Amino acid sequence: MKTIGLVLEGGGMKGVYTAGVLEYFMEKELYFPYVIGVSAGACMAASYLSRQKGRNKKVNIDLVSDPRYLSFRNFVTKRQMFGMDFLFDEIPKNIVPFDFDTFLQGPERMIVGATDCETGEAVYYTKQEHGENMLQIIRASSSLPFIAPSVEYQGKHLLDGGIIDPIPIRKSQADGNRKNIIVMTKEENYTLQPSRFSSVMKLFLKKHPRIGERLIERHRLYKETLTHIESEKETGNVLVIQPSAPIGVRRIEKDQNKLLQLYELGYADAKRREQEIRQFIEAE
Repeated sequence: MKTIGLVLEGGGMKGVYTAGVLEYFMEKELYFPYVIGVSAGACMAASYLSRQKGRNKKVNIDLVSDPRYLSFRNFVTKRQMFGMDFLFDEIPKNIVPFDFDTFLQGPERMIVGATDCETGEAVYYTKQEHGENMLQIIRASSSLPFIAPSVEYQGKHLLDGGIIDPIPIRKSQADGNRKNIIVMTKEENYTLQPSRFSSVMKLFLKKHPRIGERLIERHRLYKETLTHIESEKETGNVLVIQPSAPIGVRRIEKDQNKLLQLYELGYADAKRREQEIRQFIEAE
């Protein structure tokens, strides 16, 4: 599997689908040498690479009812819907401890994509180079405008990696992975619509105008990425795993029953397609 990448899309709470897929992979001890993710995809990848079975479910479903996780109260008091300190500090240190030793010692290469607020371009960070700072980088990659503040890291202000590179397949290919398995959080034929708030985005983002421009263009970029993925599927270089049925989970979702259904769908889809996945790997 030296030249096969695992590419993980973001999607907010839709990312519990990816958590279900990765849970099945862990059960089958199926680990890829190269893993790249943005936003929720990067979050789920961390527990996958720390070999902590069940952790993604505990964090993203069992705790979602805690107002410190996601609430309007957070927005009123901290100007963020998701409690980023709770998610990236309190939970991994105290509530559902993150196994940093296993994560750092694992042989897999992990890459997290974020967006540079100044340039509006994608920036990527590897586990090998940034080590114990990876949770801070994943936090940056998960910080969607209007939902959470930017994160400062090494002199850059960073936001959600999905703004500019929602499904980082091209980065994986540029890093030498001829074949890729992509886990998407939207069902087939999903179309990202232009934002209803695009006309006011630049007003809200005067400090970082390039981010406003990227958000306005985001639906076109997503469509171009999907077109590229379809082309790669036709050549046999890409295998896509995505929800096989609509669940109705929103990017910001607190309904634990819906989240559990989506998680279980990800697990079931991975299990159903295990033979196909292994054949794709063996044909590398």
